[in-house]
Amino acid sequence: MSVVQRLGAGWLLDHLSFISRCGYETQGSLAHPPRGALHPRDPAARATACASGDDPAPGDAVELEGGRGKTRYVFREEFFDVFKPHIEATAPERLCQGGSNGSPTDTVLWFVYFHCLFILQKRKRKCVFNQGELDALEYHTKIRELIWEGTLHLVQEGLKSGVLHCTTTKLGCSKNVVPGHIGCGLAELCERAKQFPAINDSDREAIRAIDDETFISEQDLHSCVIENTSSCAKMIVLKGQKYLVPPRSSFLLSDISCLQPLLNYKKKYDVIVMDPPWENKSVKRSNRYGYLSSWQIKQIPVSALAAPNCLVVTWVTNRQKHLRFVKDELYPHWSVKTLAEWHWVKITRSGEFVFPLDSSHKKPYEVLVLGRVQGSVEEALRKSEEVLPIPDHKLIVSVPCSLHSHKPPLTEVLAEFVKPDAERLELFARNLQPGWTSWGNEVLKFQHIDYFTVLQDE
Repeated sequence: MSVVQRLGAGWLLDHLSFISRCGYETQGSLAHPPRGALHPRDPAARATACASGDDPAPGDAVELEGGRGKTRYVFREEFFDVFKPHIEATAPERLCQGGSNGSPTDTVLWFVYFHCLFILQKRKRKCVFNQGELDALEYHTKIRELIWEGTLHLVQEGLKSGVLHCTTTKLGCSKNVVPGHIGCGLAELCERAKQFPAINDSDREAIRAIDDETFISEQDLHSCVIENTSSCAKMIVLKGQKYLVPPRSSFLLSDISCLQPLLNYKKKYDVIVMDPPWENKSVKRSNRYGYLSSWQIKQIPVSALAAPNCLVVTWVTNRQKHLRFVKDELYPHWSVKTLAEWHWVKITRSGEFVFPLDSSHKKPYEVLVLGRVQGSVEEALRKSEEVLPIPDHKLIVSVPCSLHSHKPPLTEVLAEFVKPDAERLELFARNLQPGWTSWGNEVLKFQHIDYFTVLQDE
């Protein structure tokens, strides 16, 4: 379970526990097929292939696990070792450790203090507020009390239950840190896939299942949806790198120019969650990952993927330009009606905001915009009887993963607002989840085995 506390304000999540309970238990041993070939698990056939000199180079094909033995993996907990805020807040803005109880007077006084500090910082650089900064300040003013009060109540319950620990001392001993750059360059592989010979739709397989009898070539990986329908995890190897695929999950590794395999999958989704790579100056400077323009994001065929009354959830950065775009342009373009704005609030394991709430540098929260695809009135009424209406102004509070853009799981949070057998799709995904179809040019990024550790080996 990822939800550890639920109140009227929202939910306190345990992201690490959710990943570790996804069922990352594999069975069997890896076999190595020839380059791009599909071979039965027959020893004689493999021996013949090796004798012919067609021995595979590392990672030239996706390799399967199956056969003997079990190995259980869990996500490495040091990626959630956020014990102290990135920027220390002074007493009036702390949620615990003797801080203010968040009374309205204290809240207003402290906000005025930070507002004045923000103005002084601007004067030092000898320029006035631009429109984007004014819009951000106005938005923060509207939601500040909601964020403060709701997070305070959820943190207090987390401290009472022992999920959070009100201490600044790091628990346990330090662990080895995984290098920041691991994997085989998934985005680059998607670019290279465009050079593969075109496949006619009539000859194209829409689905390839990961089982104990089949090997999947790199070309197949980009041209069809890969499924793991079993109740255990599977290990695949791509360009010499190992990735774990959770049970009952499916994915397509491609960029936005190659979405046809997802459409050929012929599923209609009741939930679509997306975390677009928004264009901004920081991303351009760092060249950390590719980004899409607003025009490109509008080209995503959500209407073709969505079931009637589909719940659409979009992660939005704290730039008001992007928030307005989603609500005023993107959702209407997809015939989606905006219903609510939620906020993901990031805290430390001691229950403090990772950044001061009124920080002029970064905010400790991100926005989610929720809406539903609009169809016929009869269909909407029938669907609305099956699920609860979407409430506004809910909080998702959790300790964030230190890995960039590793968002908290929404499966249990959204469960009461969709039907029990809902089909779920995540766009621009960087990891996989049981019960979800995931798409993106880095869809396996956080499935790399170096992000996991072996819990037990049988």
